[in-house]
Amino acid sequence: MPRLPAALRGLAAAAAALIAVPALAPGAAAAPVRPAPSPSSPAVHEPTMPREFVALRSVDPTIIQEMRYVTPHNFMGVPVTGYRAPQCLLTRDAARALHRAQRSYLRRGYSLKVYDCYRPQRAVDHFVSWAKDLGEQRMKGEFYPRVDKSMLFRDGYIAEKSGHSRGSTVDLTLVRLPALPTRPYVPGEPLAPCYGPKAARFPDNSLDMGTGFDCFDTLAHTLDPRITGRQRAHRLLLKDGLERAGFVNYPNEWWHYTFTPETFPETYFDFPIGGRLPGRR
Repeated sequence: MPRLPAALRGLAAAAAALIAVPALAPGAAAAPVRPAPSPSSPAVHEPTMPREFVALRSVDPTIIQEMRYVTPHNFMGVPVTGYRAPQCLLTRDAARALHRAQRSYLRRGYSLKVYDCYRPQRAVDHFVSWAKDLGEQRMKGEFYPRVDKSMLFRDGYIAEKSGHSRGSTVDLTLVRLPALPTRPYVPGEPLAPCYGPKAARFPDNSLDMGTGFDCFDTLAHTLDPRITGRQRAHRLLLKDGLERAGFVNYPNEWWHYTFTPETFPETYFDFPIGGRLPGRR
């Protein structure tokens, strides 16, 4: 059979391709061509809050929230990655347990105040990166005056995983009612050691627990024998009330409590605080 000229061969191939396409049913529309999602698309890569999490304020709006890591008043001196809003998120079970404890404290003229709740893994990664930068010590004078920054990992103050990322751990204290507001921290202001007398520390409207929140010092150990009198009584008031509600204290930090049994005992989440809410997996 004689070969067709090149131009005719191209036309024949195009016609064959058209014939091979199945005909659409009457009235049917062709399926739209959808572009591939961008690698940076939040819908693809930004994790969202699971159904088992809630905003604490929706469960108990009376609990005071002073979310430190969305501000520069923390041991790093800058807002922490992953904190986009001053909001306490917790598993529903942990939030309900805090509500039970709060009702007991309110009857005695106190309120719980939370400093940190759920913590995204990206925030923990930020802590780790900061701890490895030994030259960055702008907040040493307040949060770790007696600790060499190179020892933060060894001494357990910084770790690559945090129970906060599982959603049932909370950092908190007690405030006597009526609560006065805590004044804002001014970046660059003179720093006072977190273990000093309450009148000399950064002003906080909470009960005197012997140290400030996030104090990297052995005096922050919940039952440190050097903490006596009213300070010890305040720590025990917090501890006893939270334990009755199902929380367990981390003995190296008077402010750190985990509700048990945890909803997610093995899962470390990374959805941002203030991101897409409510999240649905």
